[in-house]
Amino acid sequence: MRSNKLLSAVLILCLTWFTSIAQAQSQSDPVGLLRYIANNMIAGLKANKATLQSKPQIVYNLAYKYVVPYADLTEMSRRVVPPQVWNNATPAQRMQFQREFTRILIRTYASGLAAYQDQVVQFYPIRGGYAGKRTVEVNSEIRGGQGQAIRVTYRLLRNGSVWRLYDMSVEGVSMLDSFREQFADILGQGNMEQLLSRLSSHNSGR
Repeated sequence: MRSNKLLSAVLILCLTWFTSIAQAQSQSDPVGLLRYIANNMIAGLKANKATLQSKPQIVYNLAYKYVVPYADLTEMSRRVVPPQVWNNATPAQRMQFQREFTRILIRTYASGLAAYQDQVVQFYPIRGGYAGKRTVEVNSEIRGGQGQAIRVTYRLLRNGSVWRLYDMSVEGVSMLDSFREQFADILGQGNMEQLLSRLSSHNSGR
């Protein structure tokens, strides 16, 4: 009995160690990082497919676990508002904006994933490689389900020795550009405080 417990403990340690190695290696390869995220998200979606529509929190949790840690949320937040607005914002305002914007991102991302129907993702090699580059684009296609293949382009930024996601385009439409236009409309009628108030109200359902 004791030997079985010891064997189980060793197996758990080995699995944790190998997962950590795979995770660390994937972060230095932009395509590997996206595959790591996609594989884990798809596994979670498959395991909960019957309740994705009725329990959106499942998708939120998956996104917070497998997407948020590998996204450059500060860079994304900075890029969706005009430079003068970001530069003039206080550190507290920037932190609040990043927090509210992250919640909106997760809800937007999760709304599409809740309709998961066994689709698979095909990632393509980066043209010209990624050695020595600070930013790269990774093209992919989402295949399966009942519709045609969907083209998705991911944009990643090198941060030291690791890569972080900062934008994605679906059929040529940039996620950051879409949010930037929405926020510009609000900022055209007010300032950062009013934008924060609108985002907070939206996220709280008011």
